[in-house]
Amino acid sequence: MSFPTEDVPDSEPGRYRFRDRAEQAGPAIFTAPGDVVGGGFGLFESAATPGRIGAVPHYHQGFSESFWVISGRLAVMSGTDWEVLGSGDFAHVPVDGVHAFAAVGDEVARFLILFVPGAPREEYFRRLAELLGRGASAAEIDAMALECDQVNLRDWRSDPVPAG
Repeated sequence: MSFPTEDVPDSEPGRYRFRDRAEQAGPAIFTAPGDVVGGGFGLFESAATPGRIGAVPHYHQGFSESFWVISGRLAVMSGTDWEVLGSGDFAHVPVDGVHAFAAVGDEVARFLILFVPGAPREEYFRRLAELLGRGASAAEIDAMALECDQVNLRDWRSDPVPAG
């Protein structure tokens, strides 16, 4: 079946972003920031090194967060339970869902992070990279995170991170 072409609504042109031109802050590559894709979502690529926490337990009040693993193994905590994800696996954390993540195993985990709606997470990742680069305290990092709709819960009780 074919539809008449005169009924096609006008729209803005599509947007293209090339990985080698995308901004990066720490391990986060701003693949499709919300302001580029009209605010409906934000998509970043990130990486986590085994033996180091990727993100402390935290939650967001203004957006959900989802993870899709490209390579390696990524442990994702939701609530108090951890699940280990491998290549092609997906996890979704709803608004207000307490979560954390860490690479497990013996290789760097590469993954996509999807924010819905497209929260302006670029500021958070830029500022986090700067704070970590100068050895800021956990209190400084948590105060900055709070300004960016991230409530860090350093005393959150959960099961231990799985070995992988």
